[in-house]
Amino acid sequence: MWKSIGQTFLMVGISLAAAILLGLPLGTLLYLTRKGQKYENRTLFGILDFIVNIVRSFPFLLLVVFMIPFTRMIVGTALGTVAASVPLAVVAIATYSRLAEQSLLEVPRGVVEASSSMGATLSQFIFKFLFVEARSGLVRGLTTSTISFISYSTVVGVVGGGGIGDFAIRYGYQRYETELMVFTILIMIVLVQLVQYLGNLLSRSLDKR
Repeated sequence: MWKSIGQTFLMVGISLAAAILLGLPLGTLLYLTRKGQKYENRTLFGILDFIVNIVRSFPFLLLVVFMIPFTRMIVGTALGTVAASVPLAVVAIATYSRLAEQSLLEVPRGVVEASSSMGATLSQFIFKFLFVEARSGLVRGLTTSTISFISYSTVVGVVGGGGIGDFAIRYGYQRYETELMVFTILIMIVLVQLVQYLGNLLSRSLDKR
């Protein structure tokens, strides 16, 4: 049980890191290059938007199987917790980039115009205006994404990823130990509720409107 919980935390942790380190910059780039924005670039936006939509439209289980050759190339194997984290990280990047873009689109137009009138550079515009104004929404998006990552992590048993979901199926369902399966499900519910509570708490504390 504890090993399975650790595997789930590892997969979700890798996904969160990918979402923040790659998904947030990608979402920011989508925002900056979309039509009507300060750094509009329709070609770049079209390419990135298409890629994000393709990844998000893939059923996750099929994506895991489809990415087996890529996963093997990256980590040297297609089996195990780390290997299962590769497709999970790809989904994390696509999912959070879209949520980040939506949060940035909620930034008032006046803030954008104020940054221009002050002569802010691109980095100043992003870090001192955009992210500051959108920080509450970015946290809410990350909270929603984390809950999705927990859900996705339950189906990676197909590539030997382990985790709480795989434990519930192998030791609860397949062995007809209903009590164990129910207990495992309760752990998942508590984990999701905790993530949602902490995310809402942080989001409210950052919302200065």
